[in-house]
Amino acid sequence: MKDIRLNKLAKLLVNYSAAVKKGDFVLVSADEVCTPWVAEVVKEAILAGAHVETLLFSQEIDEIKLKYSTEEQLKESNFIMENVIKKADVWLSAWGGRNTKAFSNIDSDRIKLKSQGAASWRKIYSERMGDKSLRWCGTQFPTYSDAQEASMSLSEYEDFVYGAGLLHVEDPVAEWLRISAEQEKWVRYLDTKEYMHIISKETDIKVCIKGRKWINCDGKENFPDGEIFTSPVENDINGHICFSFPGIYAGKEIEGIRLEVKDGKVVKAAADKGEDLLKALLQTDEGASFFGEVAIGTNYGIQKFTRNMLFDEKIGGTIHMAIGDSMPEAGGRNRSAIHWDMLCDMRSGGKIYADGQLFYENGKFIDSVLEEAR
Repeated sequence: MKDIRLNKLAKLLVNYSAAVKKGDFVLVSADEVCTPWVAEVVKEAILAGAHVETLLFSQEIDEIKLKYSTEEQLKESNFIMENVIKKADVWLSAWGGRNTKAFSNIDSDRIKLKSQGAASWRKIYSERMGDKSLRWCGTQFPTYSDAQEASMSLSEYEDFVYGAGLLHVEDPVAEWLRISAEQEKWVRYLDTKEYMHIISKETDIKVCIKGRKWINCDGKENFPDGEIFTSPVENDINGHICFSFPGIYAGKEIEGIRLEVKDGKVVKAAADKGEDLLKALLQTDEGASFFGEVAIGTNYGIQKFTRNMLFDEKIGGTIHMAIGDSMPEAGGRNRSAIHWDMLCDMRSGGKIYADGQLFYENGKFIDSVLEEAR
């Protein structure tokens, strides 16, 4: 029996997130285990009048490529992705696979080489996202492996995934429009600021945001959503930061990540677990040791860490920073084959100042700051 929430998700992605219209070229992609999601999204996009193409991936095939390819083969650009991203008006994708640990035993250097091979199509994707010629939204399809990773049963995980997207309410679009309006107030506030000072456990870092645009994440590019972010000034970040939760990359966990940053560049990196992978990722290319994003999570309906950054970076009361590729729409100029988010808990003593003014404490915005600014 089909879950009615899956159809509600497909309708929301097509009609609200991507605003698909007649004549649009729509790419729908996911792992083959997500076929039920693909089918629902394809149907809704066709009903909206779009021309639809699909790409189904396979962890089994990806594992073979990673294991047996030469260095030259791993670095080869993806012809299909490169060309379809050039043409598509809309790209809708879902995360979810059969095994979250499928690549755990793959050498870190081979994963880095494969990331380098994705650089060509990621560059096109980044540019088209920046100039708004490509509308994109990614979401999660609930799978057994992802449920297991989150220490939930499949039914519990389905409730978590669909609940985080507010698909249980009668009119989820109306609710996301309300959230959008609330977040926009803080976007406008931060758009006027030059520096953020983030303080938390083992964290004291100053981030320049001068001239950069803050983005209101309200379900248009990620779903579920709930964050505001910008791309910081690349060479004006200084201090140190400790990330509270494990960083997940290609199914591998990196725990206890601590970074020291000088003039925007990570100059020292350590981790309690997975340090080799952390350092390999920082060496992916020239842009991988600089930051592409700083963000504040605003979805207070998500409180549990699930080892899935789609949800974890939205946890209300956290901030995250990403090394690598930045967002042109936010004014970012850093380019890299990777974009990797790391999460810092602010709910116990965390503070954020903007140009010296405390506007965020213990994981929550201080509403009186907005009232004073009027």
